[in-house]
Amino acid sequence: MRMAAASALATAGIMICGAPALAQAPVALVEDVRGNTVGVEFMDYVSAGKVIKLRPQDSIVLGYLTSCWHETITGGIVTVGSEQSDVQGGKVARRKVKCDGGRVALTAGQANQSAGTSFRSLDRESPLTLYGLSPVVEATGGAALLIVRTDRHGEYHVAKLPKPGAQRSFLDFAVTAKTLVEGGTYRASIGSRQIIFKIDPSAKARGVPIISRLLRFQPAS
Repeated sequence: MRMAAASALATAGIMICGAPALAQAPVALVEDVRGNTVGVEFMDYVSAGKVIKLRPQDSIVLGYLTSCWHETITGGIVTVGSEQSDVQGGKVARRKVKCDGGRVALTAGQANQSAGTSFRSLDRESPLTLYGLSPVVEATGGAALLIVRTDRHGEYHVAKLPKPGAQRSFLDFAVTAKTLVEGGTYRASIGSRQIIFKIDPSAKARGVPIISRLLRFQPAS
């Protein structure tokens, strides 16, 4: 009986200790990757504690969703942190960028679902701010997107996300040379799902990190 009880307690202890790891939310977005051995891909989300090994010629760009640190790392061993990376044996160029820190980050509960594909909607009272004129929209592949300006009539944009049927697809307005207007307020809709957001008055058209202009739709239920 004592041995059985001890075994049960040990098993419970393992489950309790393992729970936080399962609930850990992604903290950074892979905005660029060069090399074949890094183990991550473009637009992957990574959690704190993730170790990425880079060969001397490999590089990766990480955008931290909450702290808004933007890192370009070349070579070495990278350990993803909660706010920035620890880099051993490599080079890192780190800069603080404008992003709506925390508004685009996943909650712990959402992180338990498949590979970071569930996102929270943004409420009307506190719209997300984008710091680039060309949003990057993340949603399911093939989704029909409508963006309408709400503070002034006459401006709207219609597009369809690539890769029909894919759980995660991305549409970068910069690639299609489409821009929104500085200081404007917009509603992005996919079916009944919508995100209210505004463009920062000092937003730029080029050279803006993805974390500064990211719109993320939760999958349709």
